Amino acid sequence: MDFEVDLDFGDDGLVTVVAQDVETEEVVMLAHATREAVEKTVETDRAHYYSRSREELWEKGATSGHTQEIEEIRVDCDGDALLYRVHQSGGACHTGYHSCFHRTLDGEVVGEQVFDPDDVY
Repeated sequence: MDFEVDLDFGDDGLVTVVAQDVETEEVVMLAHATREAVEKTVETDRAHYYSRSREELWEKGATSGHTQEIEEIRVDCDGDALLYRVHQSGGACHTGYHSCFHRTLDGEVVGEQVFDPDDVY
């Protein structure tokens, strides 16, 4: 698949992806994607990423049901980062929070826990 803009997947073959909830405008996740993950995202309108720890492609919500339906994909000015504007179903964070960015640097919890991760993972 060819994209209309040049994407820079870097030396490691990955592009950074920020996921933003279209309803709340909240940043819910930061992850990485390979070319294959971006292609699958475009083909299915569901967010796909690449897990660096597991070294595999994965679809957000495939096991948890907490999916990200793509509204729009934006590319930053350098082509080395993407913004997935998503309809977030359930929590984006594997710890049960709506957003992975649910605490401050001093440890204060500022986000909403929307599910018990023990029930899913």
